[in-house]
Amino acid sequence: PCNIYGNFLLFTDDAKHLVPNKMRDFFCTINLDQEEVFRTQVVEKSLSPYFGEEFYFEIPRTFQWLSFYIYDKSVLQKDLRIGKVSIKKEDLCNYTGKENWFMLQPVDSNSEVQGKVHLELKLNELITDNGSVCQQLVVHIKECHGLPLINGQNCDPYATVSLVGPSRNDQKKTKVKKKTSNPQFNETFYFEVTRSSSYTKKSQFQVEEEDIEKLEVRVDLWNNGNLVQDIFLGEIKVPVKVLKNDSFQAWYLLQPRENGNKSSKTDDLGSLRLNICYTEDCVLPSEYYASLRNLLLKSSDVQPISASAAYILSEVCRDKYDAVLPLVRLLLHHHKLVPFVAAVAELDLKDTQEANTIFRGNSLATRCVDEMMKIVGKHYLKVTLKPVIDEICESPKPCEIDPIKLREGDNVEINMENLRYYVDKVFREIVRSSISCPTLMCDVFYSLRHLAAKRFPNDPHVQYSAVSSFVFLRFFAVAVVSPHTFHLRPHHPDAQTSRTLTLISKAIQTLGSWGSLTKSRLSSFKETFMCEFFKTFQEEKFTESVKKFLDDVSSTESKEPSGVSEPVHLKEGEMYKRAQGRTRIGKKNFKKRWFCLTTREFTYHKQQDKEPIFTIPIKNILAVEKLDESSFNKKNMFQVLHGEKPLYIQANNCVEASEWIEALCRVTRCNQKRLSFYHPSAFLNGNWLCCKATMENTEGCARCTADVPADTQIEIDGDRETERIYSLFTINRSKLQKLEEACGSIAVYQGPRKEPDDYSNFTIEDSVATFHTLQQIIDIVEKLNESHEKYQKKRSSSAKYGSE
Repeated sequence: PCNIYGNFLLFTDDAKHLVPNKMRDFFCTINLDQEEVFRTQVVEKSLSPYFGEEFYFEIPRTFQWLSFYIYDKSVLQKDLRIGKVSIKKEDLCNYTGKENWFMLQPVDSNSEVQGKVHLELKLNELITDNGSVCQQLVVHIKECHGLPLINGQNCDPYATVSLVGPSRNDQKKTKVKKKTSNPQFNETFYFEVTRSSSYTKKSQFQVEEEDIEKLEVRVDLWNNGNLVQDIFLGEIKVPVKVLKNDSFQAWYLLQPRENGNKSSKTDDLGSLRLNICYTEDCVLPSEYYASLRNLLLKSSDVQPISASAAYILSEVCRDKYDAVLPLVRLLLHHHKLVPFVAAVAELDLKDTQEANTIFRGNSLATRCVDEMMKIVGKHYLKVTLKPVIDEICESPKPCEIDPIKLREGDNVEINMENLRYYVDKVFREIVRSSISCPTLMCDVFYSLRHLAAKRFPNDPHVQYSAVSSFVFLRFFAVAVVSPHTFHLRPHHPDAQTSRTLTLISKAIQTLGSWGSLTKSRLSSFKETFMCEFFKTFQEEKFTESVKKFLDDVSSTESKEPSGVSEPVHLKEGEMYKRAQGRTRIGKKNFKKRWFCLTTREFTYHKQQDKEPIFTIPIKNILAVEKLDESSFNKKNMFQVLHGEKPLYIQANNCVEASEWIEALCRVTRCNQKRLSFYHPSAFLNGNWLCCKATMENTEGCARCTADVPADTQIEIDGDRETERIYSLFTINRSKLQKLEEACGSIAVYQGPRKEPDDYSNFTIEDSVATFHTLQQIIDIVEKLNESHEKYQKKRSSSAKYGSE
């Protein structure tokens, strides 16, 4: 078997020249087919709104279209859709990794489709009473899956099945299925395809034998509107000629009508700038990756490090970030990151001539540490900075101290006091947070500190600047200025708040570097106003606080918290929960509630910032699993199993449901009493819908998806990361060959400098060792290529017309 995974990294930059041509409030939504998965903040009073938001998410289901809708926000009426950008899944590769302007298209109901239909088609030969032979088409429409919500609710779908030709259109209709996005039709329809020449029944027409080439089966899906017009949900067309007297069944993706997205309107609706990064991984069974995985994992033991497979990967990739992300995750997963970072950092330091420029560039070492901090330090950032960032964003005080940017009526002294208050608070939270710093980060900082001291033995401060250049400049300061990127805030802050965060970030960078310097930093400021602001900070306590913090986070000693540690806030948001029936007279309906997950408990509240209505201690959670839609005819549902009745929750979309399940599973996976089996459906009307057992305490009928406890807080799929690395080697095969040539050529050492894009840019310390590693990489990649080709051939041979 082979698993297919996909993910998006989306940047919604800005839009321009939107209609109507007057200042309005706009926002943008991101949709998988018709399902909204993200929404930007509202940009008020603009014709060219700047959104500047970034979204990263794993794709939890199949899809056909990635769509972006621009809305005109309305207070009293329904928000108006101005236009959309829709990109077919197959076309995403044409736009990935680069910035593009897209013209907005009109929103046409005939093009708004999603879902798939399961059909079985068969051609029968029948002998009539007079002995002649005619053909009969049998269409068995089994079910549909993933139909869109209509006005936020499950639809009432039905299907029309037609046999269409140049001179005929026979149509039949299924029954309407109520309140479901996955209707089970199981209806069979019969159509005469060819008739004998003696067939003369009135009101029918003759179909000649050759017309079968022009016949097609068309299935249209509709939402029953009752008193209003029915809504088109999609269609599929299958030529009868593909059956060839055979029977087969397949899933067909619903398509828009042929005139869908073609409008008589020619008005320019405006345009939207997007940067889309879409990756899809075809992951083979684990044993296929053993050779490549082992070669990468022993990289830190290779001498010199530049001859290792991991280092060569970074050399051949045009953008080091492409190599760093899967490499860091793979090494993290196998506990090999710290020695590798130490090895590449040592190579980095060989080229560093001055202590005050240590780890300032974008080398492989600095990129690896950056990525490690983002992955490992997520919870650390939340517990340290989120409360103060929330205060700054939700109750902002004016902090502008640049005389040029001051507005009329601003008081620079008051603004400076406000800024000083925020800086003091952020700084205080950081230097007190060493107890929460993840052990892995401490181990990396410990290695960097000692390597720096070894490289510059006469500089007593370099050991501090080696650590502060990461933890202050590349971690805390970046998170302060871009809190939405680190999931500290849901959206990009407004312009005034962004300016405040920028000033605070500058201050934190400067204060963080003081622990590594003895002389004043005031001379380094280009802005006079910042120089004046920092005159109030020239106190010994700041320097000592930074030094103590850096000592603590670069120590390998185990840190025991004093007293009970505060719970870490992991996730919160609005969802719907089904009443658990804790009271006999209470209705078991669905209610909107605010949910909050910390490392200590899972709670829901009537509203945000209200006291919790119900609390489940994390240690009491036994399992977290998806719930079949058939239980309540609702999509995106999951269940939290604990000591009492199951808590049934409906998320707002598939991405949100997946993220909640992942977060809950991660925080509970080490619980001692986790279940191994669960019920995929609910207990209703005296029995479990899944297994029909009548006892509510009957053991589950399906195995839990995450029943094995793990000792890590980071969920990483090692095979998927290795597959990504293999893909990178495959894409850069020509550079591998160039590097191989370079190792075998004396010209790289003694000859004239080659062209900039040639092998003169490669780092080759030991040509023999590097050549040996390259041969291993190329051999492994060729074998993996063969395995992927075999899988693709097998997939192609087993695929049927119309199948996904």
